[in-house]
Amino acid sequence: MPQKQGLTVADVLALPVLASGRPEVVAGEQNLDRLVRWVHITELTDPASFLKGGELVLTTGVPLPGDASLVRRYVDELADVGAAALVLELVRRFHRAPEPLIRACRARGLPLVTLARDVNFLEVTQVVHTLILGNQTEVLRRTQQIHEAFTTLTLRGAGPEEVVRTAVEMSRRTVVLENLAHQAVICEPAGTDAETALAHWERRSRATPVVDHTEVLGEEGWLTTPVEFQGERWGRVVMLPDTRSFSAEDVTVLERAAMTLTIARLIHSTAWERRAHRTVLHDIAEQRYRSPGEARARAAALGLPVTDASFLAVLVDVPRSAGEVETLLSRTLERTALVGTLTERRVGVLLFLRKGQPWQSTVEQLSRTAREEDAGAVVSVGCEVGDLTHVARSFREAGRVAEAVLPGSDLLFHRLSDIGLRHLLHTLRDDVRVQDYVERQIGRLVEHDARNGTELLPTLRHYLDAAGNKTIAARRGGISRQTLYDRLHALERLLDRDLELGEHRTELHVALLTLDVLRG
Repeated sequence: MPQKQGLTVADVLALPVLASGRPEVVAGEQNLDRLVRWVHITELTDPASFLKGGELVLTTGVPLPGDASLVRRYVDELADVGAAALVLELVRRFHRAPEPLIRACRARGLPLVTLARDVNFLEVTQVVHTLILGNQTEVLRRTQQIHEAFTTLTLRGAGPEEVVRTAVEMSRRTVVLENLAHQAVICEPAGTDAETALAHWERRSRATPVVDHTEVLGEEGWLTTPVEFQGERWGRVVMLPDTRSFSAEDVTVLERAAMTLTIARLIHSTAWERRAHRTVLHDIAEQRYRSPGEARARAAALGLPVTDASFLAVLVDVPRSAGEVETLLSRTLERTALVGTLTERRVGVLLFLRKGQPWQSTVEQLSRTAREEDAGAVVSVGCEVGDLTHVARSFREAGRVAEAVLPGSDLLFHRLSDIGLRHLLHTLRDDVRVQDYVERQIGRLVEHDARNGTELLPTLRHYLDAAGNKTIAARRGGISRQTLYDRLHALERLLDRDLELGEHRTELHVALLTLDVLRG
């Protein structure tokens, strides 16, 4: 169980006022961590009747009975009432502790301390009581600070991440929020890293019993307390151990955090698991992690398969808000992908695939699901990668594909191999240099047709689409070959271009394609 805060027997023995008496522990050494609630000076043969537990009993030994059975009863009464320790001054009656007294204290585990020199018991009482009262005041002050901090979070409607972060700041320990499936939804490390804290999380969590109260549990000694939602247990918040023992203050921090999380669960409608997926997705896509191991540990702690897996980034762009599509895909791809809203109209998906598993059918189904919610959804796919550290590259490629997708495309999904010249020009359509290029190449032609009612631009388009084949160009334009020849000569004079040169034709063709893109 967590240790209570206060002075222990060992702490008191180390004080100068007692250390001057050259204290020696002759029995009950294993219980020197007992808390001292008060100091009691006595020369009575039955002091236990005046005690309530936790007292450091000081005596000169004058009243101690000589009979061994009476000594045992004396010690038994002190142990039964819960005395912290018995301190015997070896100056007046004894010069060494009686063997019956040592045996009795050892039998009951009661610390027995002898003082070789005279000590002012009243001074000991004054010093220890001052420290105890001061410590109690400090404990009350710290407890009040903890309650005020979490009350402020509740009133401000803070999210679960901030609540867990506050618990870490107050305890200086790693705190993890997990759900009933033993998935680590939020992890805030302290004095360690997330990779170490979350390593093999589900296995370690399942090995730690689940109880309905605050307790230190399992082989690792986790301090856990339940988190509820609408009267039912939702999960638990875990404080991981370090070199220090858990204190009563740690218990207060964890219990107040759990209570604040319960209220936060009612305030924030977005499922915490989805928030967690979104956070981890952002961090992996933008490489905001300390090490590749941390990225793997955080994904694995959410129940995703990271070993012997490959990864694929998918972007889903929708005309309307992305929230509903995110919700639908999260349910459809549970335990096989990270899903999260990246912008107001874009959902990011990171697929976790078994080695050698084809991804096309999964992406097709993902696209159909997205279009069920939003018919205008456009799905773009990045490259498949074999390590989480390369996922950022896959997302960058998916982003380039998404920029190049032409309006009205009816493909279920798009990938880099689908991107041609027209798609590239669509990506560059807002570049002033591209717009200027169109004007320089065919601006005069567009203006000439508009001003004179001619159809030179369509003729040029038919000719270039036919790769310079005049017969095909005339047929497509519905004109005679002679008319075509006349229009081509007019185009060469107007544009100052030789249409027999491949380079000139290419320049004009790119300008025409770009004009189409600019016109949508």
